[in-house]
Amino acid sequence: MRTTYRVLAWILAVEVVVQAAAIAYALFGLSAWIQGGGVLDAASMESEVYFDGVLGFMVHGINGQIVVPVVALALLVVSFFARLPRGVAYAATLFGLVVLQVLLGMFGRGLPVLGMLHGAVALGILVTAIMSARLAAAPRTAGRTAAMA
Repeated sequence: MRTTYRVLAWILAVEVVVQAAAIAYALFGLSAWIQGGGVLDAASMESEVYFDGVLGFMVHGINGQIVVPVVALALLVVSFFARLPRGVAYAATLFGLVVLQVLLGMFGRGLPVLGMLHGAVALGILVTAIMSARLAAAPRTAGRTAAMA
């Protein structure tokens, strides 16, 4: 279970990088499209506008609302069986940050300033996921010492 915990934590860290790359691709593509003469208004947002990078918005949305929460929930469940010191606390923190992240993404459209907090929480998820993965990779010194005696 330690290995499963570690793998899920690393997957969560990689997912944050995928999310950042997807939204950057989308915004760079949108910017290039606008500079090339495209017009972004309410009518174009309701129609099926295509530009290089539009796929980034879809990846960011689906990944952020489905894949990341499922991985975080799986990590939380696995944490109860992994028997890592502070493993449940790290997994619960990650799950809470992911829930907050999803809510910020959903409500950020009505209050754009939440976008700054959305980005900051993403960094918190990344750091906590890496710390969780490293926690699961740390050797168990107490168990090894007792076995050697």
